Amino acid sequence: MEADSTTGATRQTTVKTKLSGYELLLNPRLNKGTAFTETERDAFALHGLLPPRIGTLEIQVERRKKAFDNLTSGFARYSFMRDLQDSDETLFYSLIAHYIEEFLPVVYTPEVGEGCQRFSEVWRKPRGLFLSYPNMHRMEQIFADARYDDIRCIVVSDGERVLGLGDQGAGGMGIPIGKMALYTALGGIPPEHCLPVLLDVGTDNETLLLNPIYVGWQHHRIRGQEYDDFVEAFVSAVERRWPHILLQWEDFAGSNAARLLARYRDRLCTFNDDIQGTAAVTTATLLAAVNATGIALKDQTIVIFGAGSAGLGIAELLVAAMKAEGLNDEQAHRRIYALGRYGLLVEGGQGVRESQLPFAHKPADVAAWKLGSPNTISLFDVVHNAGATVLVGVSGQPGAFTQDVVHEMAKHTPRPVIFPLSNPTSRSEAVPKDLLRWSEGRALIGTGSPFPPVEFGDRCIPISQTNNSYIFPGLALGILVSRARRVTDAMIMAAAKALAVLSPARSDHNAPLLPPIAQSREVSLFVAEAVANQAMQDGVAEMESEMALEEQLKAYIWEPLYLPYERLKECPEERHP
Repeated sequence: MEADSTTGATRQTTVKTKLSGYELLLNPRLNKGTAFTETERDAFALHGLLPPRIGTLEIQVERRKKAFDNLTSGFARYSFMRDLQDSDETLFYSLIAHYIEEFLPVVYTPEVGEGCQRFSEVWRKPRGLFLSYPNMHRMEQIFADARYDDIRCIVVSDGERVLGLGDQGAGGMGIPIGKMALYTALGGIPPEHCLPVLLDVGTDNETLLLNPIYVGWQHHRIRGQEYDDFVEAFVSAVERRWPHILLQWEDFAGSNAARLLARYRDRLCTFNDDIQGTAAVTTATLLAAVNATGIALKDQTIVIFGAGSAGLGIAELLVAAMKAEGLNDEQAHRRIYALGRYGLLVEGGQGVRESQLPFAHKPADVAAWKLGSPNTISLFDVVHNAGATVLVGVSGQPGAFTQDVVHEMAKHTPRPVIFPLSNPTSRSEAVPKDLLRWSEGRALIGTGSPFPPVEFGDRCIPISQTNNSYIFPGLALGILVSRARRVTDAMIMAAAKALAVLSPARSDHNAPLLPPIAQSREVSLFVAEAVANQAMQDGVAEMESEMALEEQLKAYIWEPLYLPYERLKECPEERHP
C-alpha cells in the first residue's frame, strides 16, 4: 500500500482480507467474480463457487453489456445496474467508464426518477444509511461502526422533492445512491469514501402510506421544530464522527433547502447541489451560449421560470457573473425576471416570500405593461414586455414553454437562449424539437435531461444536457483533495467558469454548448483543479501549494481495476469494507 500525502488516503496496490468463500463473493467492494485468479481461488476457498474459466474485467464488461442490451425498458436497465452495483462495484464502475453516454442516463437522470418511485420494488441489499425519525437516538451508534471509518463525503436527502416528482419518502434514497455513484464514476472519488444517507422523516405521499411493500417509515412527515431537531441531531452526530466531512444536501423541499444550507454552510464543509450545482451548470452553459450569440451576459434579459430554491440560486450566481462584467447590484437584479406560482415576482404581490424579495420588481417597473390578465403577470407577458433573450425553466411544469412564448421571444433576439431544465424528461418545460421548430432553428438549447439530436432542415443539431453531473463530481473532488473546510461562493463560480472554458461553442458558434458527456471524467478533473485553486485563494483549504495540485489530484483518483488479493489469517485491526 502507498500513502496519499494530499488526502491521507491509503492507496492500495494489493487487497488484503480475511474474508473468503461466500463472504468474499457477497461483498460488492471486494467481489471480482470470475476474475479471481487460480492462486486467489486456492487462497480464498473459491473453487466450486465460481465457473472454472478464469475471466478478466474486460470480458466481464462485455458480458454485462450484452445482458444490458437485451433489456427493453428504462426501469429494467436501472434495476440491472443497481443489482450490479450491489454485486461487484468495480465491474459496475468499469462498465460506466466504458460506456458513459449510454449508462449515465440509467444510473442518474432520467431513469433514477422511476427508480425512486419504485424504490421499494428494487431494494434488495443494504447500501448507504436509512436514518428514520424513530431511530433518532441511535444515530451515534449507527455511525460508530468501524466500516465507516474511511468515509470522507456524504450525500443526504429527505426525499421530499425528488426531481420534479415530489415526495418519494424513503424512495428518495435513489438520489444519494445515484449522486455518489457519479462521485466515483465521473469524479474518481474512491467508493469507500462515499456514504449515501436518507433522512426518513415520513412521507405525505398517500400512495406510499397505503402501499404494503413500502420500505420506509409509514408515517406522515415530521415538520416544524421536530424536523429541525432531527436534522440538527444528524448534523451534530456527523460532525462528531467525521470532523472534516463534505456534506451535500440533495432534493430537499424548497421550504427547507435554502434555510438548511444557510444554517449549516458556515459550520461545516457543505453545499446544496439543487441550489449551487444547478446554478453553476446553468451559469456555465449560459456563458457558453452568450458567447455564441455575441451579446454579453450583462446585456441579456433573463427570465427564470420557477422561483424556488433552484431558480433563486441560479439568479444569485447570474447576478454575481453580471457584476463581474461591470454592472452594479441593482442593475444586475433588474435584468432578471423571476416567476413563481403566481406569476412575476412583484413587491407586495401574492405569495412573494422573503427569500424571493431580492428578485421582486417594483410595481412601478411593470405599471405600463400590457397584460393578458389584470390579476397575474404571466410568462408570455414577461417575455413580451421585458423583451426576454434568455429563458430558464426550473418549474417542473411540462409544456410551460409554449409556441406563443417562443415565437414572442424570437422577435427580440436573433439567437434566443432557452433552457428547459426540469427533470426527469416528463417534466421538461419543452422538448428541443419544438423549440427549434418554433424559433426557425435559431434557439440555443440546454436541457436538464438527455435528448437526441434534432434534424432541422439540412442540419443535425446536438442538444447539450445542462446537467449538474458536469459540476458536482468535480466540485466534490476539488474540495476533498484541497481539504477545504468550507464551500465558498467563489468556489461555485470557479466551477462554473471552468466548465464554460471547455465549451466547444467558444471556437465554433454552431457547436454544442457543453463538452460531450463521454468526456465527463476529464471535465470533472478540470473543474476540481479550478475549485481547489479557488479554495486555496479563499483561505479555506488545508493544502497550501498549487504546484503539486494536478499530480495530487491524479494520485487520489480511483480507477475501476481489479487488484491482486492476499489472504489474511489474523489481523485484529482489519476493517472490512
